[in-house]
Amino acid sequence: MDQISAKEPLLSGDGGGYVKKRDVFVLLVKWILKIVMWVIFVSWVCLIFLYPTQFGNQLLENLIGATEGTPFGLSGSLFMLLSGPILAIAFLAIAFVIVCGEEQFHQKNSPRHPSVRLWTFPVIVDGPFGVVSAAEFIGILLFIVYIVWATYAYTIRNLSLISEWHVTSYIDTSIWMIELTGLRLGMIGLFCLAFLFLPITRGSVLLRLIDIPFEHATRYHVWLGHLTMLLFTLHGLLYIIGWAMRGNLLHEILEWKDVGIANLAGVISLLAGLIMWVTSLPGVRTWNFELFFYSHQLYVVFILFFAFHVGDFIFSMAAGGIFLYMLDRFLRFCQSRKTVEVISAKCLPCGTVELVLSKPQSLRYNALSFVFLQIRELSWLQWHPFSVSSSPLDGKHHLSILIKVLGKWTEKLRDITINRSEAGIAAAQGQPNLKITASVEGPYGHQVPYHLMYENLILVAGGIGISPFLAILSDILHRINEKRHCLPKNIMVIWAVKRSNELPLLSSIDMESICPYFSEKLDLEIHIYVTRETDPPLEDGICHKATSSSIVPSPKGCGMSVLVGTGDNIWSGLYIMLSSIGFVVISGLVDAYYINKYSIKSWWYKGLIFIACMVASTLVFGGCVVALWHLWEMKFRAVDEEKEDAIKADKVHNNEKVGYNKILCGEYHAIQYGARPNFKEIFGSISKRWGYVDVGVIACGPSTLGAAVAGEIRSQNFGRACDDPVFHYHSHSFEL
Repeated sequence: MDQISAKEPLLSGDGGGYVKKRDVFVLLVKWILKIVMWVIFVSWVCLIFLYPTQFGNQLLENLIGATEGTPFGLSGSLFMLLSGPILAIAFLAIAFVIVCGEEQFHQKNSPRHPSVRLWTFPVIVDGPFGVVSAAEFIGILLFIVYIVWATYAYTIRNLSLISEWHVTSYIDTSIWMIELTGLRLGMIGLFCLAFLFLPITRGSVLLRLIDIPFEHATRYHVWLGHLTMLLFTLHGLLYIIGWAMRGNLLHEILEWKDVGIANLAGVISLLAGLIMWVTSLPGVRTWNFELFFYSHQLYVVFILFFAFHVGDFIFSMAAGGIFLYMLDRFLRFCQSRKTVEVISAKCLPCGTVELVLSKPQSLRYNALSFVFLQIRELSWLQWHPFSVSSSPLDGKHHLSILIKVLGKWTEKLRDITINRSEAGIAAAQGQPNLKITASVEGPYGHQVPYHLMYENLILVAGGIGISPFLAILSDILHRINEKRHCLPKNIMVIWAVKRSNELPLLSSIDMESICPYFSEKLDLEIHIYVTRETDPPLEDGICHKATSSSIVPSPKGCGMSVLVGTGDNIWSGLYIMLSSIGFVVISGLVDAYYINKYSIKSWWYKGLIFIACMVASTLVFGGCVVALWHLWEMKFRAVDEEKEDAIKADKVHNNEKVGYNKILCGEYHAIQYGARPNFKEIFGSISKRWGYVDVGVIACGPSTLGAAVAGEIRSQNFGRACDDPVFHYHSHSFEL
């Protein structure tokens, strides 16, 4: 694909005409799909906004009436109207991603005139939300407007109902108002729940459609989680107050109705949610990440008992996003069962561990991807996210990550890496060799490699945040050397480290080897700030040297699985579509031949059956696609295996870089000791030098660094003159 894309400008005559016709057809299909998806989304959001009103309620009843007589019943109608739209958009998104393919990037050129973009313009840089772009700010406002509007509309309806019931006693009026308000807050929380699982569906085609990677979308899950749990907590609290005022608190809490709301199930669900909520607060999460991680697995209890609490037809209103998450979770489970042997592991002088993992040639990712890693020798339960530090063009059969020692898990990894060096020596003497085995989920990341969509790039890193930028630089240099489509022409790297012993991290990239004489084709500047040292630790003219404390070669490794949502578009599309169709088929059969036939009326039991149908469709229909996908992977893996040994020997273990010495000796960089980056001065000088252009700024590091960069970008964009650049902010930081 890449070779064809690189040669397309050379086509002429009839071939060129064919390419143009094809481009026009692809563009037409893309616009049609976009319009249809927007119509469905806007209609869905309007229905949610109108639902709290009497008009919206009547409209929903009319739509439900239009689907009467089907074997799916009320739950099927509500699922189609309130959860179906998100699945329909997912189906269309699959078609959109397949049609676009890599051309979504290849056909984009630098715009003639720089312009402000909502997604890359920071408007809030401090506060509880962190750095918030203009588009995110609009989204937050829409949710606030919905909450206020829905509360107001429901309050008017509550007062109208109480008036119709002719409640005269002040106490009775207060009790009814409290309980009805609790009911309405629960309904608002239900619609927030419909969105809650969408941002954490790691391989979600919806996130790929709008090009928001999982590591960025996680913050939306955090925001929605706080809002949803606040609404559900108020919902339960108001009911408790109402029951206490009636004098039957204990009876109501323990009640589990067959027909109607099962209160005890709701209490259990709320308690599970409260445990997840409290342990996810920043202070608790920082104090004990494992407590946060393990308690968050209670989401299974939360969802299951929520379905018991409200029954199938209410649960179906929020089931679309939950079902997509269930599909993603099963795919991740299948992928993570495959153990990946670490090709090599070494510890740099600063203590950072570099792991090189085996991967199949067919696995797709871009330079801004990340993986979730589990090391079996350390823990069978803990998974940790890490940015990929190698470009997909570095090699077809391996992938590298850099891991900084920051906690107990990473300390154990460093220790086991160093200890394995002795095992490696023993193995060379004929003794058994100890391996490091890993399980991997991913890679995940942007659908479009946005670092290739700017002619001018500023990469701001703090400490280990340099890792993804090494992949970016390698990717750009490979593309320049191989004459592939690549926009970046001017790149400035700003790297702040605490001590100079972190500088050997740059040994992960050999620029001159990747692209000889690259300085003639790329204007690259590297500015390094060593913040906690006032003087160079070495004499002038002596360069830092990258050394490894251990190298752990493994025997012929087992590459990571390609079963990932951001991998093969056709297979992942088939997985989602067939599983969804299977869910409809199974639900129809169960309703027709079990629920309706035996006149099952129990709400909580029907809620259990609804979830069981979701699980069955995932396992049966989705499992069949996964099995075929795995067979397809094994077929192509056999072809690749013959080449892996030579690739590993030539590219993975050769870590002493020639170009690295040139970088550290000052040919491409400047090092300042005892100083921090002055972003006002840096961005001001860029404005004078680069002029009226778009400048992409990518920040990776602590939240304070990202806030400082975003704040200066906001200041520069607000105060820019007509011939100054437009800065576009991107964050690559990932914090669970």
